[in-house]
Amino acid sequence: MSTLVLASHNAHKLEELRRILGPLIPGIELVGYEGPEPVENGLSFEENALLKARAAAAHTGLPAIADDSGIAVEVLGGCPGIFSARWGGPERDDRTNVDLLLWQLTDVADEHRSAGFVCAAALALPDADGRRGDEVCELGVWRGSVLREPRGEGGFGYDPVFRPEGEERSAAELDAAEKDALSHRTRAFTALAPEIRARIG
Repeated sequence: MSTLVLASHNAHKLEELRRILGPLIPGIELVGYEGPEPVENGLSFEENALLKARAAAAHTGLPAIADDSGIAVEVLGGCPGIFSARWGGPERDDRTNVDLLLWQLTDVADEHRSAGFVCAAALALPDADGRRGDEVCELGVWRGSVLREPRGEGGFGYDPVFRPEGEERSAAELDAAEKDALSHRTRAFTALAPEIRARIG
């Protein structure tokens, strides 16, 4: 069985990606990553996802996947964007991030609270013969809007304040199967799956 490293220390993300990718890349084992994480100094979701995938591939000598994701709010010019995980400060606390975002949108009318969850999914192969290995990145977007207060106990990050298009519930009120069918992460990794199969399947 081929092995694919998930370049993240986030247990929630590992569980979610095993659910999403399992049916898409049968015969490929998805394993967690315990190595060092690079400085995420890219200027886009794609750049940061590739930085993480390259670092894990170099550290383990195995093909690696990574994602960089966040919420982009239109009235904030696309922020928090790539800064979503640390929007509320260096502690990277979900509740602090959400509270700051809601405060920033306090006076914004409901019709102007459009947002999208964005995910860049990257695959990097280990370096060979002193050259950077093959790599590819795909982008997925899940559109919706920002609620006025958190709702629901599921999910993580900004899920409690994100209402997907066509839904009355927040992303945190969806069950795992419902979220997996719609999410930005599913869209990005579904697009990446054929590239994974072509290279290591």
